[in-house]
Amino acid sequence: MNVLVLGGYGNFGTRICKALAGHPQIHLQIAGRHAGKAQALADTLGGGAEGVALDHEAPSLAAKLKALGAGLVIHTAGPFQAQAYGVALAAAQACAHYIDLADGRRFVCDFPAALHSAFASAGRTAVAGASTVPALSSAVVDALSAGWQSIDTIDICIAPAQRAPRGEATLAAVLSYCGLPIAVWEDGRWQHRLGWAQPTPVHFLRLRPRRGAVCDIPDLELFPAHYRVARRVSFRAALEVGLAQSAFSVLARLRQWGWLKQPEKLAALMHRGGGLFDALGTPLGGMVVRVSGSNAQGQPSQCAWHIAADHDHGPEIPCMAAILLARQLAEGQPLPIGAWTSTGLLPLDAFAPEFAKWGMQTDTVDEAGPH
Repeated sequence: MNVLVLGGYGNFGTRICKALAGHPQIHLQIAGRHAGKAQALADTLGGGAEGVALDHEAPSLAAKLKALGAGLVIHTAGPFQAQAYGVALAAAQACAHYIDLADGRRFVCDFPAALHSAFASAGRTAVAGASTVPALSSAVVDALSAGWQSIDTIDICIAPAQRAPRGEATLAAVLSYCGLPIAVWEDGRWQHRLGWAQPTPVHFLRLRPRRGAVCDIPDLELFPAHYRVARRVSFRAALEVGLAQSAFSVLARLRQWGWLKQPEKLAALMHRGGGLFDALGTPLGGMVVRVSGSNAQGQPSQCAWHIAADHDHGPEIPCMAAILLARQLAEGQPLPIGAWTSTGLLPLDAFAPEFAKWGMQTDTVDEAGPH
């Protein structure tokens, strides 16, 4: 299968290309606006990988994908918050499968309704949000709540390492909702909370305590209905350096008060200046997912799943779902035809070899205590 990675030499694209290079059922095409950068990465990977000059915003994208014989398009060129579905539609028109790493709430949540007909007609599969959320997060919730009668709360927090490589596009995506009201399922009803304002303490098993602030991701909208959650679904991000977390909180307030219209325009400046905090941080990051509800016996239960990623390997996690799904397609393992979010597509066990490859440690903890 020809697997074409858009943004293939970017922060996440490079990781995906390295993981897929040399797979016996994959011919890797590394695509981006700069042919030289794409070919330079291809030359380091070997295995027949090739660099391709391709602009994902070009009106002739579908024809170019078809001419290249793309069997699967992996779209990593974010941020997705401001994108339409042009790349996905081009993939469908070229009769290619499609996977993206989108974390934009509207982009992912509206994806199935917008694209299902196109991909069903083409007999191909399209998956939006094949990343930490909602692919890994839903796999964890499924594992923690297996056999349960009901779920009351789902609380998720990611905790990136300060020193881990970060992309400007990711930062722009995060800043796009800083200070905006975010719809969250809380106390059994929809309410609004400001993005990145009012960080609160979060406990991690292998990380030092941090403060996490509300972020806008697809899970906040997908999980209440998918899991029939009674009380709360929350998602927070906890930066390692308190000063950095406070800076985001200040930006959120400035936007709320109307003094800062578009924080995402600060992405380039903050990306360059972020290294100033690196001396205060470590290469250790992670994530925690907590689920409470009624277990198979109808008893109150609360479980937590933790992952700790050292040596700045944390950015590998957002790439894992796309890698796993790409391998499935290349190896002829069927995925449902049509357009879907990544919710529930992968079991947690499927991620285990990837965690082990990068020396990541996971823990599942029963937090309910004696009944």
